[in-house]
Amino acid sequence: MVTAERVWAALAEVPDPEIPVVSLVDLGVVRDVAVDGDRVTIEFTPTFLGCPALEVMRTHMAEAVRSLGGEPDVRVVLDDSWSTDRITREGRAKLREAGFAPPAPRAAGEPALVQLQANAFRCPYCGSSDTHLENLFGPTPCRSIRYCDACRQPFEQFKTL
Repeated sequence: MVTAERVWAALAEVPDPEIPVVSLVDLGVVRDVAVDGDRVTIEFTPTFLGCPALEVMRTHMAEAVRSLGGEPDVRVVLDDSWSTDRITREGRAKLREAGFAPPAPRAAGEPALVQLQANAFRCPYCGSSDTHLENLFGPTPCRSIRYCDACRQPFEQFKTL
């Protein structure tokens, strides 16, 4: 029997196509799961509306539901934007372990803009906050390239959105 708990557990095993060290659940793109008999409706919001991995994510989530014996209906929610605040604590730890600097949580009352202050970002290799922005544009729109002046390692920084 398909249950919401089993679906959430299955989705927690679906890796993000661009950063496979985190699952789609860890990344916070899965918004809701509803089960009605064998019919499973999943709502998700991609990190960016023009995300090139959108269809890959949709396909992998549908496959996860089918593996449980359910009939998937995977819907993209466009009326609410994704935020880096949706990345789970476990997701942030997995990113750090893989050499990515996770985004800093937004402070209450601050505008929801990209934050690039150097003191907000720690090197995922040595933990130093002595880092600087090397390039605003990383391999995807949600990442930039930073450099650690302490251990001299470049690393990818998730932009706080």
